Amino acid sequence: MDAAADAAEIIAAEVLAVLDGAKQIAPFTGRDPDFDLPAAYRVTAALRRLRVARGERPAGRKIGFTNRRIWEEYGVRAPIWGDMYAGTVREVAPEGAEFGLSGLSEPKIEPEIAFGLARAPEPGMDEAALMGCVGWVAHGIEVVQSVYPGWRFRAPDTVAGAGMHGAYLIGPRHEIAPGEAERWRAALADFSITLLRDGEAVDTGHASAVLDGPLSALRHFVALLAGDPESPPLAAGEIVTTGTVTRAFDVAPGEEWQTLVEGEVQSLGVQGMKVLFN
Repeated sequence: MDAAADAAEIIAAEVLAVLDGAKQIAPFTGRDPDFDLPAAYRVTAALRRLRVARGERPAGRKIGFTNRRIWEEYGVRAPIWGDMYAGTVREVAPEGAEFGLSGLSEPKIEPEIAFGLARAPEPGMDEAALMGCVGWVAHGIEVVQSVYPGWRFRAPDTVAGAGMHGAYLIGPRHEIAPGEAERWRAALADFSITLLRDGEAVDTGHASAVLDGPLSALRHFVALLAGDPESPPLAAGEIVTTGTVTRAFDVAPGEEWQTLVEGEVQSLGVQGMKVLFN
């Protein structure tokens, strides 16, 4: 094992222990100013090996920081990604679900659109071709977390910290019916989501904030993976979450959060969600 791989294994083991213990640590970029994104994605691959080795099953990937509105807030300038696992993805009923925040560090809520892949997308595909790879669309809520105190970090830290992924609450899956792909493609470029806490609206975001739309986010991610020799390409059956449509907000036990979806995606069946956190 070379020095870079060995360092990635050591960091991955530290991250896994922190995740298991719901603890926080100092950012890796503060310890090593040369810790960069390629090094961080080697940690992602090492962390995946550790989690699979102990029996966790990969379920898909989350794309983070696709919303340009939040880049300044978190000091990032481009999207990142992380793995999701069967144990971190939960199917929920949109009319009301409960979710426990125990075990998560400084959790925040992010309303998103998720794709289920029917076939593997390829680099260079336009959005129409990518839509042909999508088997279903769902509205979901990602609960993100920070293993770094106060959400203070640099981009490589977010990658090494398991992509900031805590859990994904996914609503009903809407299959792409024959002949409906173009309608879905147009709808996914022009919708909005309003996020409410205890009945009070806190933010509204438009699809265009997510790298010009969820399909655009998927296209960016496919290209990003093509340049990552450490990570497997996307495959049929994976879930891909495309990033928060609104800003991210702190969430605490006892709060009820709700989303309202507006646009043609609603006519296609995508409805808002309601979650009580405890």
